Amino acid sequence: MKTELIVIGGGPAGMAAALSAREHGIKDILILERDSELGGILNQCIHNGFGLHTFKEELTGPEYAARYVQQIKEKEIPYFLDTMVIDVQGGDPCRVIAMNKDKGLFEIMCSAVILAMGCRERARGAMNIPGTRPSGIYAAGTAQFFVNREGKLPGKEVVILGSGDIGLIMARRMRLQGAKVKMVAEIMPYSGGLKRNIVQCLDDFDIPLKLSHTVVEIHGKSRVEGVTVAKVDENLIPIKGTEEYVSCDTVLFSCGLIPENELTVAAGAQMDLVTKGPVVNGRLETTAEGIFACGNVLHVHDLVDNVSKEAEEAGHYAAEYIKKKPSDWGEALRPKIPQKSKCILPNDRDTSKTLICIGCPVGCLITVIEENGELTVTGNTCAKGEAYARNEMTAPKRTVTSFIKVKQGIRPVVAVKTAEEIPKEKIRQCMEEIQRAFCTAPVSVGDVLVENVAQTGVAVVATANVTA
Repeated sequence: MKTELIVIGGGPAGMAAALSAREHGIKDILILERDSELGGILNQCIHNGFGLHTFKEELTGPEYAARYVQQIKEKEIPYFLDTMVIDVQGGDPCRVIAMNKDKGLFEIMCSAVILAMGCRERARGAMNIPGTRPSGIYAAGTAQFFVNREGKLPGKEVVILGSGDIGLIMARRMRLQGAKVKMVAEIMPYSGGLKRNIVQCLDDFDIPLKLSHTVVEIHGKSRVEGVTVAKVDENLIPIKGTEEYVSCDTVLFSCGLIPENELTVAAGAQMDLVTKGPVVNGRLETTAEGIFACGNVLHVHDLVDNVSKEAEEAGHYAAEYIKKKPSDWGEALRPKIPQKSKCILPNDRDTSKTLICIGCPVGCLITVIEENGELTVTGNTCAKGEAYARNEMTAPKRTVTSFIKVKQGIRPVVAVKTAEEIPKEKIRQCMEEIQRAFCTAPVSVGDVLVENVAQTGVAVVATANVTA
């Protein structure tokens, strides 16, 4: 087989790169995706908060992915699903070896390759936690898959190690689905997640966050029975005498992400010891000729909107390479990584007066003072912040995301959300009604599955498609 451009990975980075390359004149493009559908990790990220920069509205993960899938189909860009790439080599031409059940093992020659394989989670072994190996230990993303895609709850009493965004989001998801989250332990003196996730995922549900704490032992043989948590000093060494036993049947690890770069290494590209991704030049080209990289395979991003933007650049540069074949590789530059501010909150923060805005990822600390019945709002950097603060002090609301059971569908559940924000005190009742509901496939994005949930006048709508 021959083509002009191969994109490895059909997630948000891969789709954005392919669309950009098509926009810049490359007609012969092929996307290779190992999953059974396009969308990547976004298909299991059923919470909202995506698309504020790219689409100027707040979307769930499946909705964000669906916007790109629709464009891929409209542009008639071909893709192979359930296809595993096993080798990539740069050069003129580049070579990709892949396999699937229809074609078996096959080779494709192309002018350029864009790597967009995403990232994976660190496993327990990377954290050197002593103890036995009972069931009930999951990476947070694995638990997210079981809950959001399969409708299966991994456990009933949960301890989460690591306050990265996935860990915080899963703390909320487990609580909403009926589990008791005992605590989120974080070895650093600050949270690894976005400020708004501290509010929406922990503060809203009274889930304790223990900073400068870590799990030092896991107890149990056939199933997790509990963990020992200890405080750590400034060198991250557990302090003797601070140990605390916490009973639980499930432990989730949310301790960082690693770029998925086995193919990159096999291609002979030089790797960056800081980002754990490949070294690239100003055109996002690796040291392997004709191979470009973007998204979380290059370096782990905090926002999918940034992934899409970077992927569009990679698609553009790959198109230029195919058309012009630049002879010089250029100066090796470390990719510019958006600096994420540490989520350090005042220990004496009065939550009745100091709020963290959840209107966007910035997470401004807003102070609200009430005098003579009037509210004075300071600290916000945009109008959304003031509106949020006033609503939060008078009638707080949230968008609820979850899933509903599906009959006769290719998947047992479909992701859903409330079409509008509902009063915060109605969340529990809303979840009870969602958990009792069911629908019959096929289901399409936007279908109303529950009307007037919790007597709020707000409908619950599907945010993903499920075929029969």
